[in-house]
Amino acid sequence: MLASNTKSISGLFGDVVEQFGLLVRTEVRLAQAEFSEKVDEAVKGAAYMAAAGLVMIPVLVMLLMALAIGLAQMGMQPVISYLVAAAVGSAISGVLLMSGLSRLKANNLKLKKTMHQIHQDLAAARTLAK
Repeated sequence: MLASNTKSISGLFGDVVEQFGLLVRTEVRLAQAEFSEKVDEAVKGAAYMAAAGLVMIPVLVMLLMALAIGLAQMGMQPVISYLVAAAVGSAISGVLLMSGLSRLKANNLKLKKTMHQIHQDLAAARTLAK
């Protein structure tokens, strides 16, 4: 009788180990998928920023030249009008840079789904271990 109880306990332990291994493999696949998704998101963000920069450069140059010429025609000294236009261009560039950098922050690239699932799995394992 003792031998059958020992075998059934070892069988249960084997099942637990097998299920735990399956759980770990599943979590690794989830982490890989989420990581791939985050990398794709970061690459797309960088690509859009680069494309916007390429398109925006000539547009911004023309707008700043028009601003400088307009200020000069309103009576401002040409040197001052070009400095004002340059300051406006710098402010626009700063806003665009900060917007792009905020999309690439580490917090936006965390594997939130995977971490949440791992915490749930650990909580379930602790409950079963009690």
